[in-house]
Amino acid sequence: MPQSHACLYAHLIFSTKDRYPFLDASVRDRVHAYLAETVRNMGSSFSLVGGVADHVHLLFDMGRIHAAKDFAEEIKRESSKFIKTFGGKHAKFYWQRGYGIFSVSPPHRPAVESYIRNQEEHHRVKTFQEEYRGFLKRYGIDYDERYVWD
Repeated sequence: MPQSHACLYAHLIFSTKDRYPFLDASVRDRVHAYLAETVRNMGSSFSLVGGVADHVHLLFDMGRIHAAKDFAEEIKRESSKFIKTFGGKHAKFYWQRGYGIFSVSPPHRPAVESYIRNQEEHHRVKTFQEEYRGFLKRYGIDYDERYVWD
């Protein structure tokens, strides 16, 4: 086959350091827009960002250019620099060290989009830790609770 094709949707989740609520309403929309733009600048034809004060969810087409690890590290590094420019409490901003990245099949993309768009409603009844443990269990990922949070 002379051409390469890919359709690799990924759901990337990561939180602020110690889940501190850095991403309050005063900056959240700007941070989400910056994250979406960063993903597009990395070659993704589709990106959606949502979240609440202590974490973000990104859904994007990973394409065939970047490894998941490189993609996540670049997004976190660039957005961290951006958030620090807000000054004040944001000057001490950091993302958590780790992240979760999960595959999304094209037929499930609309459900994941809805889930990401409704994060505020979702987190009225569920903490980030409960949510994240649910993803790990759903995807069959073994984990040691001592090393999941920083």
